[in-house]
Amino acid sequence: MTETIALTTTRDRNEGDDGNHTMKLSTLKSLLQMHRDKPFHLVLPSKRTVPVSFHITEVAYVQKKFIDCGGKLHTTHTCQLQAWVWTDTQHRLLAGKMGDLLNLAKDVLPAEKDLDIEIEYEDTLISQYPVLSHTVTEDAVVLFLGYKHTDCLAKDRCLPSLPMVQGETTTECCGGTGCC
Repeated sequence: MTETIALTTTRDRNEGDDGNHTMKLSTLKSLLQMHRDKPFHLVLPSKRTVPVSFHITEVAYVQKKFIDCGGKLHTTHTCQLQAWVWTDTQHRLLAGKMGDLLNLAKDVLPAEKDLDIEIEYEDTLISQYPVLSHTVTEDAVVLFLGYKHTDCLAKDRCLPSLPMVQGETTTECCGGTGCC
């Protein structure tokens, strides 16, 4: 039997959040500490909830170094929390326990970086979801997850605008530069 949660409150935005910012590790730690005795829930971008019996099985520091199609080097750093669902449907993760788990990971997470938080969850496919906002209800601390999107990071070098065609600016793949 899968338990669902009802969210009857309006979700609170993080200060300055326009819906495109990812929650930082320091914000998550503070939130969990302030509400230690409340259950901790996750809402997917589709508005479906991760079953409330989920476990956090990994706290990871992920550093990704890559070169975009224009040849520029980039590095991203995130704190990734893996959520996993097992058959123990009576399991509940309290915010305080989640906060304690983050504190145990102090040797893995760099203290000098306030990392973006992502949740890794398998729902047909394994995906990583940035935490975009949260709310605290009478019953739980709820994190709202968003989608990640692909993008060309070298548009200025690889996708120059072409002449107007029927009133619209068009581009062709790589703008003829050959960078991809």
